Amino acid sequence: MLLRLVGRVGRRPTSFFPQHSSYRHITLMAHPFARRSSNEKNYVDYVPQQSRRNVSVMRKSAFEDRIRRLIRNDIQYELDRSPRTKLVPNFKYFAVDERPGEQWIRLNKKFGEDEEIKVEVTMFRVSTPAEKEGSVTTENDLELYISMVIDIFKDEENGILEFVCNVWPDSIEIEKVFMRDQDGMTGKPYLGPPFNDLDDELQTSLYDFLEIRGINDELALFLHKCMQHKSKNEYIRWLESVESFVARNK
Repeated sequence: MLLRLVGRVGRRPTSFFPQHSSYRHITLMAHPFARRSSNEKNYVDYVPQQSRRNVSVMRKSAFEDRIRRLIRNDIQYELDRSPRTKLVPNFKYFAVDERPGEQWIRLNKKFGEDEEIKVEVTMFRVSTPAEKEGSVTTENDLELYISMVIDIFKDEENGILEFVCNVWPDSIEIEKVFMRDQDGMTGKPYLGPPFNDLDDELQTSLYDFLEIRGINDELALFLHKCMQHKSKNEYIRWLESVESFVARNK
């Protein structure tokens, strides 16, 4: 189900809502009634009410059966490609919460005596390369990435240091760093300058700050593998829930 995305021509994150690649168009053809003169009885008068109802029920049942069959075919296709798996519950010192049915995975861990680290990552998004005059973007120019939010707590009297990052298959890219209250933000607080506008040495130091807390390239690779599993599992779960709804009251 995932795109096979290779190579990178300038990363430019953009919001993406994954869709399944196969669409099926189902056309229902109604039998036309012949035109009749005004002195003839309407054709409908000749069709018993119960018969019309039975025909309608039969069409509805056939339509729903087709949907269910197509869904079951997709589920079987995904399972034939690879079996459904569970995410590992731990990575290094992080506890991993798959959060079934949601678009997020959460990781938690303690660091030192007074720090708690919470990491939340989204399902895959897609980056597109910077457009060049005369060039055509192809599938090979695209690349998957993950959005990640890192919250670092110390105690109830202090705020939360929050990092907003993009996670590529081989690296983590910081976009924003700011402080917020533990009770959440009200109004429009100042979120700091764009990360790339900071002094180069400060940027490096903040990357080192995350590195010693285990938020590094190795974690980036692990998260991408997690999302491959989650994307498949959530897609199958979605198919099963739709099939179950269509089958209800049959």
